[in-house]
Amino acid sequence: MSVRITWLGHAAFKVEGSRVVLIDPWISGNPASPLKSPEDVDRADVVIVTHSHGDHGFEDAVKIARRTGAVFASQYELVVKSGLEKVEPMNIGGFVNVGGTGVEVSFTQAWHTAEEGDPTGVVVRMDGVVVYHTGDTGLFSDMRLIGEVYRPDVMLVPIGGRFTMDEEQAAKAVELVSPKVVVPMHYNTFPLIQADPQRFAEMVGDRAKVVILKPGEGFEV
Repeated sequence: MSVRITWLGHAAFKVEGSRVVLIDPWISGNPASPLKSPEDVDRADVVIVTHSHGDHGFEDAVKIARRTGAVFASQYELVVKSGLEKVEPMNIGGFVNVGGTGVEVSFTQAWHTAEEGDPTGVVVRMDGVVVYHTGDTGLFSDMRLIGEVYRPDVMLVPIGGRFTMDEEQAAKAVELVSPKVVVPMHYNTFPLIQADPQRFAEMVGDRAKVVILKPGEGFEV
C-alpha cells in the first residue's frame, strides 16, 4: 500500500495510508496553511506534536483529536496537559504501536528549546514506509545514528535558519541520515525564516530525491 505525504505548511504534515497521521498540525494563525481552522480536518487517527512551541500546533492538535477521536501522541508533559483520554504518553525511546492503530511512533533527539517537555523529532512507521520528521532542530552528528537505526524512506527537514538548520546544514543532515526522499519544511512562513528550497536541493545533489512542495501539495511513497 502506498503512503501519501501532504505538506500543510510550516512544519505540519499529513501522512495517509491505512491510517491518517497528522504531525505538528498548526493551522490556526498559520499563514502558510491551506486549511482555515482545525475543523477543516475531517479525519485523523493519530495526532503527533514534536514540542510545545505554538507554531507546532499543540492547541490545534488537541481540538482535532477531541473532535475526530484520534489518539494524541507526544511527550508525557504535553499528554497530561492535553486533558484528552485517548493518548499515548511517550518520550525519546523505542517504537510504540499508538493506541493499537498499527501506526508505530518513536520520538528522537532534537536540538532546540521547548516551553514544556523536550524538543523532539519523530519517526512514523506505517504500511511499510518510514517517515522521519526532524522537528525543529539544529544539526547534530547523531543524526547519522538515527539514519542507521531507523532507515527512513522520507525525511522532513527544516531549512529556514535562525531557529533551525539552514539550507547548508540541512543538506549535511541529509548526508548523515541518508533517506531516499527529503522534503524541506519550516521556511518562508515568516520573514525571519526565508530560505531557498532550490538552493537546498542543489546542495543535496544526488544524495536523495528532493521533493519541493507547496502548502497543500503531496506525493506518494
